[in-house]
Amino acid sequence: MFGYYLDLALRSLKRNKVLTALMVLAIGLGIGASMTMVTVLHVMSGDPLPGRSGEIYYPHLDPLPLDYHKSEYGPDPGVNFSWPDAMALVSAHRAERQAAMAGGHLLVKPERTDLRPFYVDGHYTTADFFAMFGVPFVHGQGWAASADGAREHVVVLSETLGRKLFGSADATGRMVRLNDTDFRVVGVAADWRPQPLFYADASARVFSAADQFFVPLSAALDLKFDTSGNVSAWSSFDGDMKSPTVTWLQVWVQLKDSTQVAAYRQFLIDYSTNQKRLGRFERAPGNAHLYGLMEWLDHQKLVPADVRLQLWLALGFLLVCMVNIVALLLAKFLRRSGEVSVRRALGARRRDIFQQMGVESMVIGLAGGVLGLVIAQVGLWSVRRRPDDYAHLAQMDPSMLIGTLLLAVFASMLAGLLPAWRACRITPALQLKTL
Repeated sequence: MFGYYLDLALRSLKRNKVLTALMVLAIGLGIGASMTMVTVLHVMSGDPLPGRSGEIYYPHLDPLPLDYHKSEYGPDPGVNFSWPDAMALVSAHRAERQAAMAGGHLLVKPERTDLRPFYVDGHYTTADFFAMFGVPFVHGQGWAASADGAREHVVVLSETLGRKLFGSADATGRMVRLNDTDFRVVGVAADWRPQPLFYADASARVFSAADQFFVPLSAALDLKFDTSGNVSAWSSFDGDMKSPTVTWLQVWVQLKDSTQVAAYRQFLIDYSTNQKRLGRFERAPGNAHLYGLMEWLDHQKLVPADVRLQLWLALGFLLVCMVNIVALLLAKFLRRSGEVSVRRALGARRRDIFQQMGVESMVIGLAGGVLGLVIAQVGLWSVRRRPDDYAHLAQMDPSMLIGTLLLAVFASMLAGLLPAWRACRITPALQLKTL
């Protein structure tokens, strides 16, 4: 029967090509606009560490004085960690793995005469960083924990930077000059671009940044390397990065199960209680918190407010298009009351009429979905032209392509429910008298 209803739908749509084109255009525009913004939101709120994010957590302490008032527009000093607090959490080893880190911006001075010095972005971190986040390696590996304590001048390069400096050869064991210091390459990481770059400082361009190097945090501090992240202080700052009133570090931990999560939360409260007893912390220990990775991304509000607003506007436009389609289908189906009455008189049930109209709505939805895909691709192309750091992510994956077609079919069939129901309720006898 489906084939028969499909044939009837195609015949009906061909009889009034203008009306059919208007319905397809309406649903195509609505689907295209909404799926453009849904795709942007989808790629911006995706999981940066699939399969691993459930074990990654961001601890949060509250070292700010009671009389400190956070600015609505300026950076929040309480988001990051001071050196004493970060090192206390890392050295306590209360998690499976833990790492402290900060963004950096260094000048690379190549040995090759055909390359001029250039700046690259990367991170200063501790040894557990690579295993905790599952950083893939092409050559070598990360440094040992002993390198942190010894402040060794070792570095992990990205594959892109390694190829730029040393070609396709294995770069491990080679020397690279960062600022005015030589570092020994212990590993070359595959180009690794979690989106967003969740472990970066909130002030960084987390959707476009890609780390080109990793250097031990202790060595970077010893060499007074500049940080590219947010350095905040709530008292006078004289440049001492180890000051307990200066926050600039991020700390992440890996916890395997709920038992470890509960134990680490208690550890944070106990640590805050002890620091308050010592006079460092003034606020309640209960302010200490442990965020899951995805929870932390939501807390940081990485998705701009204008993107969410544009999504709601696009969905509102889709709703307007659906209302128009309901009106057009209602007019179209009721104009066919004579045809429906003849079919009913020949034995067709109301259910058969409803299915026939439903198949016709589905065909309109498929055609509108194809048009919507084209419009969405144009919309995403326009997003990629924008200067925002997330713009390059505006690409449809297979799930979004399928979702666009399904949404179009669902929307058109939903819009066709009322017109189809009204068509089913036509009284055949009254219509047959007028034929």
